[in-house]
This record gives sequence, C-alpha cells and structure tokens, in this order.
Amino acid sequence: MTLMNRLTLSAGTIRIVIAIIVIAFLSPLTGCYSFKDISIPPEVKTVKVSYFENKARYVNPQLSPRLADRLRQKIVNQTRLTQTNNDDADYVISGYVSDYSITTTGISAQQASSNRLNVSFHLILKDNTTQKTTESDVTRSFDFSANLSLQAAEAQLFEDILKNLTDEIFNKIFSNW
Repeated sequence: MTLMNRLTLSAGTIRIVIAIIVIAFLSPLTGCYSFKDISIPPEVKTVKVSYFENKARYVNPQLSPRLADRLRQKIVNQTRLTQTNNDDADYVISGYVSDYSITTTGISAQQASSNRLNVSFHLILKDNTTQKTTESDVTRSFDFSANLSLQAAEAQLFEDILKNLTDEIFNKIFSNW
C-alpha cells in the first residue's frame, strides 16, 4: 500500500467515525419527538378518559374498566398530557366495546379446529380546543384453539387483547397514521 492509499483510508475511516459520533449525539435530541410518531397540538394540555361502556352482546366484565385504565396509563407515560376528571379537559376520550364475538376459522375432520375472538371498540374523541368530535372504530382479532372454552381462551388472550386495543386506540388518537 502506498502512503497516499493509507491516507485516503484513514480519512475515510475518520469520516465514518465522525458520522457515528454525530448520529449518536443527535439521536437523543430528536428521539423524544419523533420515535413514537406522537402528534399533539401545543394547546392541548389535559386529557380525560371517560368510563368505557360495554355494548357487545357478550360482555366480558373486566374488559371495559381495564381498557380505560390501560389507556390512561399509556397516555400519562407516553405523552406530556395531564390526566384530569373534568369534562372541560382539552381532549375527552370516550367510547364503548361494540363487539365481542367468536367465529370458527378452521375446520378439520368436520370439527372446528380454530376459533377467532373479534373485539371491536368505538372511539369518540372530543377536542375541546377546536370544538370538534371525531369517531372511529378499532377491531382486533385473536385466534385460539377450538379445544379451549371461551373462558380459557379469554384467560390466555386477555393481556394481548388489552395491549393491542390500547395501542390501536392510542395510535388513532395521537399518531399521524
């Protein structure tokens, strides 16, 4: 290797090291704003998560209150918003479980081999800063073995149901998706 090739290699290596240092330095500064893709207008400072009703034909009595609690926790932990119980909060989040039903998704030897639990939530977001109300629906499906009873499947799937629905609702409210 000639002296010129060694200098070029060294200059290239230095550029890579500098780039890594710059990226490492800037990542924490930009990460708090962009890594979660959360979009909250600056005038929005408070949020109220109301009680969620359960209007599904089959009612899992734990779902609505636990879902509201999980959403409150996620908002407090992942946004700058302050939780309040006042109806004049900047954002008032309400809604209801609209569907909680089972369908057969697989048949083997003329018997059901797999089932699907469908859970739907109707979201209502009242933005008191703009006086606008938006509504949307979130539906998630959870497959389980047909050998399980509904109660056994619920016990097995409940944490996934809560996590997935909470994430979907949160994203509908705060993400630019």
